[in-house]
Amino acid sequence: MNKMRIYHRYLGFFLAGIMAMYGISGIILIFRDTDFLKFEKEIESKLAPQLSDEQIGKELRIRDFKVERVEGNLAYFNTGTYDKSNGIAKHKVKELPFVIDKMTHLHKADTKSPLFFLNIFFGTSLLFFVVSAFWMFLPSTDVFRKGMLFVLAGVILTLIALFV
Repeated sequence: MNKMRIYHRYLGFFLAGIMAMYGISGIILIFRDTDFLKFEKEIESKLAPQLSDEQIGKELRIRDFKVERVEGNLAYFNTGTYDKSNGIAKHKVKELPFVIDKMTHLHKADTKSPLFFLNIFFGTSLLFFVVSAFWMFLPSTDVFRKGMLFVLAGVILTLIALFV
């Protein structure tokens, strides 16, 4: 039991920074469909001339791209314009500040990301915290029994969150 407490304590200290980063980026990701903390940036891209609407959206990597109107050679869409004669696209994007953007990308890392192993290590560490928490107190103590009530409440809250 004492060894488990020691591992729990020092792994907790070691991971304090990354736990804070995941906590902050997780909260920010809740607002990813809004403009919260984002700033506007103007981009000019040189595309091939005479692209179709679908090709413009694909080249600019804009989801649900739709041309709203065309006046002469200029195609207008909700964030900018595309000149069909010379292929110049000018549009605005909204981005998070550099450090916050890096944090959210790390939070969402997949196997294509060079640091995906960090997410695996962190997730495994969190699972260790869950399991090792049960070795913090002897099962015969009041603290352990009260802790089990909190575990039950947490499991119920998790089930409600999953199925509601």
